[in-house]
Amino acid sequence: MNYDCDILVIGSGIGGLYFALQAARFGKVAVVTKKSRWEAATNLAQGGIASVMSAIDSYDAHIEDTINVGSGLCDRKIVEKVVKAGPECVNKLYQLGVEFSKKSEKDEFELGREGGHSHKRVVHAADFTGRAIEQALIKATRDHENIQIFEHHSAVDLITQHHLGSESEAGEPVCFGAYVFDTEEGNVDIFKSKITMLATGGGGRMYLHNTNPDIATADGIAMAYLAGARIGNLEFVQFHPTTLYEPKDSSFLISEAVRGEGGRLILKSGEPFMKKYHPRGELAPRDIVARAIDSELKRTGDYYVYLDVTHLGRVFLQNRFPTIYEKCMSIGIDIAKTPIPVVPAAHYFCGGVVTDDFGRTDIKNLYACGEVAMTGMHGANRLASNSLLEAVAFAEFASENLETEFSRAMPPPLEIPAWDESGVFDSEEWVIVSHDSSTLKNLMWDYVGIVRSDNRLRKARERCHLMYSDIIDFYRQNPVRSDVIELRNIAIASGLLIECALKRKESRGLHYNLDYPEKDDKNFLHNTIIKRGEI
Repeated sequence: MNYDCDILVIGSGIGGLYFALQAARFGKVAVVTKKSRWEAATNLAQGGIASVMSAIDSYDAHIEDTINVGSGLCDRKIVEKVVKAGPECVNKLYQLGVEFSKKSEKDEFELGREGGHSHKRVVHAADFTGRAIEQALIKATRDHENIQIFEHHSAVDLITQHHLGSESEAGEPVCFGAYVFDTEEGNVDIFKSKITMLATGGGGRMYLHNTNPDIATADGIAMAYLAGARIGNLEFVQFHPTTLYEPKDSSFLISEAVRGEGGRLILKSGEPFMKKYHPRGELAPRDIVARAIDSELKRTGDYYVYLDVTHLGRVFLQNRFPTIYEKCMSIGIDIAKTPIPVVPAAHYFCGGVVTDDFGRTDIKNLYACGEVAMTGMHGANRLASNSLLEAVAFAEFASENLETEFSRAMPPPLEIPAWDESGVFDSEEWVIVSHDSSTLKNLMWDYVGIVRSDNRLRKARERCHLMYSDIIDFYRQNPVRSDVIELRNIAIASGLLIECALKRKESRGLHYNLDYPEKDDKNFLHNTIIKRGEI
């Protein structure tokens, strides 16, 4: 099938859907999403959206908190632009129907405080902010006359001159849409567009332990890299310090807001330990909390530590954290009486596809927003609850840019070659190749996790390269399938992440290398950039 649209959005999280709503005034918008529109990392965001909404807070304070946590690598211009856009973004979401929590005595948003923040500024909807935002955006886009959402569609490749024949390959790369796999029909369709927005999220599923939905397989990073875009700062992976310890289940995130409200990290013995790692204790930046827990687990040999909220009282816990309360009760943990067993898990990518201050990538007519992008906002570490803020802000910036850019955008060619779907899927070979998926996840967790070393990284690169070669060979020789696309993307992004980590001979923010335990501003106060051909 061939689909013609003015604007193609790949991904249906907060960034993609918000951008679709704003961009729909320019023309017909197609949103492709891998599974259902509900399955996005936005849905899992419990904490909230950081914004200056109080008279005792200030833009300067939010900017400095962001830059301090970012460990010297934030782009101040970008941080200022995003922070100052915060109140308008929050109010627009509220107008779209997001039911943020209000103070009972006043018609004001209830503000929470999380790690790294100097003031209460996290606007939230109890402890299910992401779900509340996603519900409102889906309702707003569902019946919009200019927006069509294609569920169960996986993007395979961005369409550029490379697909149009050798005579068109020279010059600046231009995006004309994407080849998209219809997982229910089993066909690769062509989506032609003047403007394409990557809003595919991160790649947490490359790690054994993670907080991400199943669809977080670094698709946008891999496709953009293959199309010729620069990728930056992938070594900075945020490991959320506190996910519910469930050996037989995927990680369930215990929001940072729990520590913000007074939750205490303790060992099995009941001993608190965070003060010996940072003066802010439980409210230290996430990288410090995650490394502290990792250090204590290695020292004690335990599988988890505890997050104790029993002193906060049942009524408060049920009202403030209903999702967490109910989840823990479902597995027999009454958090009003018993501390919660927690471990760190891969959570958020601070790096990604390099963009400018309007979300434009190196590829003409290709934008990126949200976790897939490296905008300069987060630097070496993301301040808590700045992710939803950045996604909405850059979706807004990109749509503003279309005021001038849309009419100038080069239309796609009339004829784009169909995807070659010849051949029969080799199921016997796939059994062998698919084992690389679990092997790769274990490799990334063991060698490229919270604490790294040059030796571990070199071993990871060698083993990843072998798996990458096998996976790419299989991908090229067999018809498209969703699991094959995802494995290809994880393999590409894992290789890029390892190369970024090897380039940074220091410890900064979320990247901690035992061989270089200190920051080196003289030699490494810059972004780590990877271009096509470097893995």
